Amino acid sequence: MRSVLSGVLTGIGTAAFIDETVFHQLLHWHHFYDKSTTDIGLVSDGLFHAGSWLAMVAGLVLYADVRRRGTLVPRKWWGGLFLGLGGFQLYDGTFQHKGLGIHQIRYGVDLAPYDWTWNGIAVLLLVVGALLLVRASRTPSRAAPRTEPRTPSRTR
Repeated sequence: MRSVLSGVLTGIGTAAFIDETVFHQLLHWHHFYDKSTTDIGLVSDGLFHAGSWLAMVAGLVLYADVRRRGTLVPRKWWGGLFLGLGGFQLYDGTFQHKGLGIHQIRYGVDLAPYDWTWNGIAVLLLVVGALLLVRASRTPSRAAPRTEPRTPSRTR
């Protein structure tokens, strides 16, 4: 379960990082919160970016912990990663874009192709993650080999 959780958190952080970097900073298509001034939009982008890094750090710390314990199951981790990627994207596309309306992918264009592409990719990522987890549950667990921490030898 910790392998899956680590993958999910890392996937959420990765998806949010890509969204923030590509659509907010490089393309300037929207800010996290577009219902106010540009300054508020930039501040909201910063908070969103900080949150994405928090998820990424938590996922990687958990990854290091399960690996140290020798309980990492790579297939489950990958399944969790895809669930995190798709889950974040579907949440963003349905809840934030349509439910709350705090921003849209683009402005001044027909949104339908963008929404269908965004949410379609999200569903595809979720399906891949679910299939990986089902496959991992049907095969014997092969946890990553445990590596013992190195201790300095005391030779004189």
